[in-house]
Amino acid sequence: MAGKPKLHYFKTRGRMETIRWLLAAAGVEFEEQYIQSKADLEKLKKDGFLLFQQVPMVEIDGMKLVQTRAILNYIAEKYNLGGKDIKQRALIDMYCEGTMDLNEMIIHLPFKPADQKEKETAAIIEKATERYFPVYEKVLKDHGQDFLVGNQLSRADIQLLEAILATEELKADVLSKFPLLKALKTRISNIPNIKTFLQPGSPRKSPPDEKMIAEAMKAFQ
Repeated sequence: MAGKPKLHYFKTRGRMETIRWLLAAAGVEFEEQYIQSKADLEKLKKDGFLLFQQVPMVEIDGMKLVQTRAILNYIAEKYNLGGKDIKQRALIDMYCEGTMDLNEMIIHLPFKPADQKEKETAAIIEKATERYFPVYEKVLKDHGQDFLVGNQLSRADIQLLEAILATEELKADVLSKFPLLKALKTRISNIPNIKTFLQPGSPRKSPPDEKMIAEAMKAFQ
């Protein structure tokens, strides 16, 4: 019997958080090996575990996978969250690329200079409400189903929920003009595995504060 997946990353959200979300939604327990110093990161590199010299890295099914999208694709396929056919997979990938673009901006926000954060936050909110969320609202309206693709839960729904919650941390009423997304948020949040992940004490990470950022930066100093 295979052991639990082991996640190698900093003790913060970053690019690993979506991987945590997907595993949790699939009901998969996992372990985390936090990178807490430059020596930790250098050891992974020296041991040859980081194919491109960077994390996240996930040990799963005898493999040491790197590159976020490759990891997410593997988990989605393994746990039936990647669509039923090639067309569904293409739609799921397309929607996920959008949410990952939005999420990437949010990931980088805490590292921006203090005098730029207000402007950057406003730009994120504008792009969320003008570019990204209208797309998903229209998808749900056009097909009238409960999920983005194939009327079943997929990584597209999970990653969209992650992006919605992260954006709401910047502006609580960001979904005020998107009733179908508000309903989707409630629906997906109440799926048992996801509901558990959203509870205190789960592996879900808090928004990064200055202490978390300082700890992560130690690996590069």
